Amino acid sequence: MQLMLAPMEGVIDHTMRALLTSLGGIDRCVTEFVRVTERLLPPKVFYRLCPELANGGKTTSGVPVYIQLLGGQPAVLADNAARAAELGAPGIDLNFGCPAKTVNRSDGGSIILREPDRVHAIASAVRAAVPATVPVTVKTRLGYEDQSLFLDIVRGIEAAGANELTVHARTKRHGYRPPAYWEEIARAREVVSLNVIANGEIWSPADALRCREVTGCADLMLGRGALCRPDLPRLIVAAGAGHSRPSLHWQDIPPLLLHFFELNLAHYDARYAPNTTKQWLAYLRAYFPQAALLFERVKRLRDPAQLHTVLLAESQAAETVFKIPAMA
Repeated sequence: MQLMLAPMEGVIDHTMRALLTSLGGIDRCVTEFVRVTERLLPPKVFYRLCPELANGGKTTSGVPVYIQLLGGQPAVLADNAARAAELGAPGIDLNFGCPAKTVNRSDGGSIILREPDRVHAIASAVRAAVPATVPVTVKTRLGYEDQSLFLDIVRGIEAAGANELTVHARTKRHGYRPPAYWEEIARAREVVSLNVIANGEIWSPADALRCREVTGCADLMLGRGALCRPDLPRLIVAAGAGHSRPSLHWQDIPPLLLHFFELNLAHYDARYAPNTTKQWLAYLRAYFPQAALLFERVKRLRDPAQLHTVLLAESQAAETVFKIPAMA
């Protein structure tokens, strides 16, 4: 079993990838999408969204990071895929899953699923543009309005030569509302031979085992579940091997929050570091009740120094036995 960390626009950037992969269990990451419209993008765009290119395309823990492209035109996507590969991307991922209205209105993301032939054309052009040694993977949903074209889409992706397919088990219309329709992923596996990765509504090791049973997929992609419960990947790995391991407790979380805040201070304008840290704290509320209390204390803090003081105090007060891994 392999576990992938999902690309989440505005949420899982290189600092979050560094932190989550340091905790163990994640085998691969995918960047936030690189928006491709009408031109070949300069290298700085790829380095901004994937600073790991300067580290051989890997996080500080050695986990590969594929670059994700989003757009609707095969030729220009192919050109940008070739550039990403030249810059050292270990793999190229194509985004046909983003449900955001602003993205769809500009001919990107899940709206392309209304045209299976165009999905095939994009995947085929990108596959032809990059060396055979560079994997081309695709992330899709079950469809746009409904699932009626789903099997045509996945057949076209395989025919295009893609190496792997990740399926978010909902349509664009479903958004992120539960449930995830895992049984539809099982249908895809019946008509293609390429590796299919299941994604959607995996919040616990039990969910992961159930998802693998329903879909028949060996590999999974985690998104919000890993944000809400940062040790979820390694717990899933242990469960898959028939073992159990202790979960992180709340007292383990403040040191991680502090470290994440400091990572953001090091890499971004200090004015924005509080926002990303509070955003992660908001996700943590889903699993740790204490996170809700801390969020209420800090949600109006805008001064980085004030937030740092609070997080430092919380971290020092935590009687934790958890050792934070070293991260650049």
